[in-house]
Amino acid sequence: MAMRRTVAILVFDDVEVLDFAGPFEVFAVTDELQRSSAFRVVTVAPAAGPIRARNGLRVVPDFALGDCPAPQVLVVPGGLGTRPLLAHDVLIKWIRSTSLAAEVTMSVCTGSLLLAKAGLLDGRRATTHHLAVDTLRALAPKAVVDPGARFHDTGDVVSAAGISAGIDAALHLVGRILGEGAAAATAAHMEYERRVEGSQAAPAARGP
Repeated sequence: MAMRRTVAILVFDDVEVLDFAGPFEVFAVTDELQRSSAFRVVTVAPAAGPIRARNGLRVVPDFALGDCPAPQVLVVPGGLGTRPLLAHDVLIKWIRSTSLAAEVTMSVCTGSLLLAKAGLLDGRRATTHHLAVDTLRALAPKAVVDPGARFHDTGDVVSAAGISAGIDAALHLVGRILGEGAAAATAAHMEYERRVEGSQAAPAARGP
């Protein structure tokens, strides 16, 4: 029987709502359709207690960094809240160490800035929100920042463009892990018309 993967979705103050809620819906709906055998989806925050997402939505995370179960899939969303987190050394180290142990890490929108700060994009093709392309290039000079695709899959790191692109990248991962039939069934259940203009490449070598 296939392993039920834990999907940990990072949330924080001023996180963009669809950045985290879109992938949450994709993985949770897939799990429902697979009779609770595919994904256990949890949320994790830099500290215990509620966070306030963009435009005032309050979210009560399941875990703080120190007590989050090790995920097989880590999702790092974006939003204006990523900017102060670039100086949050504990979080950046957690993203790096968690990513190195995970099967795949996926950024959405400006979540890629946090992956860049953690050194996870070096030697990889990556994307972000179209208004943050220059910022990503400055933070990840060793990456190939390519805003021309909806998402880039480099094996153990996937980066999605802005906001709604996280839904397409999450569906892509569902297809990669469970097969295209599962991804198609999830998209149909969500009544979502997929955009699949992504790129795939061999994984880049990771540093120590």
